[in-house]
Amino acid sequence: NIDRREFVKVVLAFLGTVMGAVVGLPAISYLISPAARVQKKEAWIPLGPLENYPVEVPTPFSFTRTTVNGWEKTVNSHGAYVVRKGGNELKVYSNMCTHLSCRVTWKDDLHEYICPCHDGHFDAEGRVALGPPPQPLYEYETKIEAGNLFIHFVEG
Repeated sequence: NIDRREFVKVVLAFLGTVMGAVVGLPAISYLISPAARVQKKEAWIPLGPLENYPVEVPTPFSFTRTTVNGWEKTVNSHGAYVVRKGGNELKVYSNMCTHLSCRVTWKDDLHEYICPCHDGHFDAEGRVALGPPPQPLYEYETKIEAGNLFIHFVEG
């Protein structure tokens, strides 16, 4: 036997628990989901039509990648040099020096990529010509689809 007061207490406790779960579970899911989300670390980046890149002229190209870490959103700028050898043969080099990740620039008069930070020099093929860089410039994997150039970008 349960009296009216106990019955009201049980019903109110049950209804309070149901309402708390209806409101609380989606709120908890909303708070936890950004931290649990896995982001792709690689992508094929479109660089545009192949005819935009003249033959034997290192042409700069820049692109951005957005990284989401929990609730923090970061936009990073990346760059590359596209060197078209002729026809569909081409090379795409990162514009980051392998020494301390400074940005390299192509100097036409020297026919080299120059890193201004510590005077690193790379030849036209991205190999170290002078200075402290320990490795050649990173070369991106490329593909051409429907006349458009893509590079395979892998973060990290």
